[in-house]
Amino acid sequence: MPVRRRRFMQTGLGAASWLALPGALVARAAAGATPASSTADRYPPLVPGYAHLLHGGDWNPDQWLHEPQVIADDLRLMREAGCNAFSVGIFAWSQLEPQEGRYTFEWLDGVMDGLAKNGLRAFLATPSGAKPRWMSERYPEVRRIDGTGRRLPHGDRHNHCFTSPVYREKTRAIDSRLAERYGKHPALAGWHISNEFNGSCYCELCLGAFRGWLRARHGTLERLNQAYWTAFWSQAFQDWDQIDPRESPLDGLMLDWDRFVTHQTVDFMKNEAAPLKAATPHLLVTTNMMGTFTGLDSRRFTDVCDRMAWDSYPHLHGTESWKQVPGLSFVHDLYRSMKGGLPFILMESTPSQTNWFHTPSLKRPGQHRQEMLLAIGHGADSAMYFQWRKGQGGFEKFHGAVIDHEGSTNSRVFKDVASLGAELGKLDAVVGTTVRPEVALVHDWEIRWALHRAQGPRQGRGDWFNWFDKEYLTTCVDHYRPFWKRGVPVDVIESTQPFDRYRLVVAPMVFLLQPGVADRMRAFVTGGGTLVLTYLSGVQDQAGLVLRGGWPGGGLRELTGVWVEEIDSLYPNPAQRIVMKAGNALGLAGDHPVREYCELVHAEKATVLASYANDFYAGRPCLTVNTVGSGRVYYLAARPAEEAFHDAFAQALVRDLGIARNLDAALPEGVTVQKREGGGRTFLFVHNLKAVEQALDLPRGRFADVLAGKDVPGRLALPAYGTFVLERL
Repeated sequence: MPVRRRRFMQTGLGAASWLALPGALVARAAAGATPASSTADRYPPLVPGYAHLLHGGDWNPDQWLHEPQVIADDLRLMREAGCNAFSVGIFAWSQLEPQEGRYTFEWLDGVMDGLAKNGLRAFLATPSGAKPRWMSERYPEVRRIDGTGRRLPHGDRHNHCFTSPVYREKTRAIDSRLAERYGKHPALAGWHISNEFNGSCYCELCLGAFRGWLRARHGTLERLNQAYWTAFWSQAFQDWDQIDPRESPLDGLMLDWDRFVTHQTVDFMKNEAAPLKAATPHLLVTTNMMGTFTGLDSRRFTDVCDRMAWDSYPHLHGTESWKQVPGLSFVHDLYRSMKGGLPFILMESTPSQTNWFHTPSLKRPGQHRQEMLLAIGHGADSAMYFQWRKGQGGFEKFHGAVIDHEGSTNSRVFKDVASLGAELGKLDAVVGTTVRPEVALVHDWEIRWALHRAQGPRQGRGDWFNWFDKEYLTTCVDHYRPFWKRGVPVDVIESTQPFDRYRLVVAPMVFLLQPGVADRMRAFVTGGGTLVLTYLSGVQDQAGLVLRGGWPGGGLRELTGVWVEEIDSLYPNPAQRIVMKAGNALGLAGDHPVREYCELVHAEKATVLASYANDFYAGRPCLTVNTVGSGRVYYLAARPAEEAFHDAFAQALVRDLGIARNLDAALPEGVTVQKREGGGRTFLFVHNLKAVEQALDLPRGRFADVLAGKDVPGRLALPAYGTFVLERL
């Protein structure tokens, strides 16, 4: 359930090899990815021997033990809804161990047996997301210390200390018993560890672990002081025990704290996973992440998660809701890319309302179906909900669910879910297929953290979704959207991953430059790749120290062929514009408004494609290209204020490089197409995201409507919120 407070595969093959040998690339997955099946370019299903898309979600029978008939009804209705898999026991610790050392698994035995009897599967959850009250009282150290030094009350969920030896011992004890008791149960499909990890603790145990982590990272206090530039404001440390992230103006220290919080959370998850993997090495272990949640670097969990999973609650309301879908699709592509194209798990969504939205609007007819098929088109092998049945009490008693408080199958939502379940049963051939982009977009959690911590070059907006990070995520989506609009598949990778699988890499705002990244960018471009960099690139190193020698620094100045002398931070509604140079190599024309950032650039080696229109730096370069070896580097020095520039720029790059689209057709506004391939088959997911009917003219060739079981004509009529799954024959 959502927070209320709101390597990707690399083979060393070049672009041409990627196009010619997709099977080989899929087979050679990244470390931690599940090996490909005997069909070279198709992955195995999520559940061994069960080649079906998973459909179901969070089920909480522990809340209904006083009404056994409700549990019996649920098992019957699950089959009727076309569901096949459920996460069970997520917050059930008080029911599993009501008193210390007294385990009551009998009710869970009945639940697991009931699932197996009905041909249903369970992701059995570890209950560590919410500790029992007796533990909080007997072992107060398991409760977190907040930033003010206050020990948190029992209260909420996920307010436990990840470092506490007691909490680790207690979680491992109950996890070991779950593994021992259910490891061979026929209903067991995999393990769902905890739930939506988040938050940090400032107790002495955590601070001590942080200082030990810093020793391992920096070696000596002298090196740490230099890395943090502690001479500023007389902040130098003379002893490791003086380091406390709650009382420091040093952005380098705070950046390390961000890293440590992720490290400690991953380490806690590894502690939970160990007994589960020992008992059931053939079953997957995962946890549900929260999209682009800033507090944790989700990519660091790829070492312990056999499949990546995330919880999706998009704001798709109103007549212009389709404009939010690129941001949703970006996150789907992000989680697919984390394991090198390995299909991910959509672990949570809602078939109806999201109760913690400010305005929990209902999904319009067709939207729920479309949202699930959109995720599958981007690489999910599941469509799961929070929740199966609405509870009578608690924070989420009004949250959407398959079974309403009324309890029957007569609701619109139940009928929608059952209809989708019947359709998903026709898509077995999609299971294990993947997406093969030629384009990658770089998104780094550490860049977001670095921008958030830095007091400049301007302050961010400060809302929840941007966290003062200077709109880094927004900028990434701005560069992703034009490819999505044209049906060009994109992997969302981090800067430390190899680039040579791709033909085009777009890396916006690489503010924090990790070691070795500039060298790999140069090798990529020299070998024939095309790279796009933007304003605020190569500004600081991983410790938070500003790079010297001119920006973009760290070797990017030579690669881009430009020197950024200054950055102008703009007030709202500036008069500044980008003016395209006549006859430029990309064939771009016109002028475009900009906002917030304008870098004053010297074109040292690069060719100027566009310049500024106004102010004292009118005529200075704004968009350049530099040829390096067999490739090119584009540098965009200002933030465009409208989609039109991004659309024109991306379209020109796609045309110039001959990058393949998912469907070679003119896509009307609000129509998107995803493609999944594998096992010698190609599936296209065509969505009309608007609330009005549209039509799509298909290119030459033969296409079948997989769900309707018939060929489709050359012109495809798309109803409002209509989605088709086509197979290219």
